[in-house]
Amino acid sequence: MAAFFASGRIIDLVLAIVVVETLCLVAWRLRTGSGPPVAALAVNLLSGAALMLALRAALVQAGWVWVAVPLCISFVVHLGDLALRWERATPEPR
Repeated sequence: MAAFFASGRIIDLVLAIVVVETLCLVAWRLRTGSGPPVAALAVNLLSGAALMLALRAALVQAGWVWVAVPLCISFVVHLGDLALRWERATPEPR
């Protein structure tokens, strides 16, 4: 089990699960019209996926750039997620 984590394969498994989760949620949204909006879902999951890629790079002891780039991508996408949430949370003027 230690080798599974040290090799970064655990992150590959988690990312595969996230892809399946995303496909299921998008299919549900298209079929029923309910569930999270696709744009909100995409930025949320992309931010998390970038964090997982940074973790994978750290686990396999990749160079610092391979850790920093996904962290920066995650931050930028996270800001997009916040912007979408902020927009939905802003009350309508009366």
